[in-house]
Amino acid sequence: MMMLKLSLLAVFGLAMAHFEGVVVVYLRKALGILDSDSNKIAVKELPKRYLHIEMTREAATIIMLLVIAFLVGESWLEKGIFFLWTFAFWDLFYYVSLYILIRWPPTLKTIDVLFLIPVPWIAPVWFPIGVSSLTIIVIAFLYLLKVI
Repeated sequence: MMMLKLSLLAVFGLAMAHFEGVVVVYLRKALGILDSDSNKIAVKELPKRYLHIEMTREAATIIMLLVIAFLVGESWLEKGIFFLWTFAFWDLFYYVSLYILIRWPPTLKTIDVLFLIPVPWIAPVWFPIGVSSLTIIVIAFLYLLKVI
């Protein structure tokens, strides 16, 4: 049963990542942000009103990930693991989706705004990709060892 839950949560994370990637592509086009531009630059030029709207989108994303983990997990430990698992798939495949759609980021060294809440978190793309990949590997390893 745990394997089925992890698999379905991974699929949910992938679908959510692609959905959010598409939204970001449309936002960039609507706001005139070039595909090659860094999101760090775009955030500085974004009108405050849109920045606040973007923050609500981010909050909604986290809420969706928390709700699905809460619904699927039986214990608080499982809920936490399922949140981290789904978050990792969403975060990792968000970048994969953007790369497939608009070839962004051009390199893993590209600087990105990871989150806006509570303040902008800025780092090269390799950082969230590495953290998400490591999260998936650790949880899969713990599952294989039957620790979870």
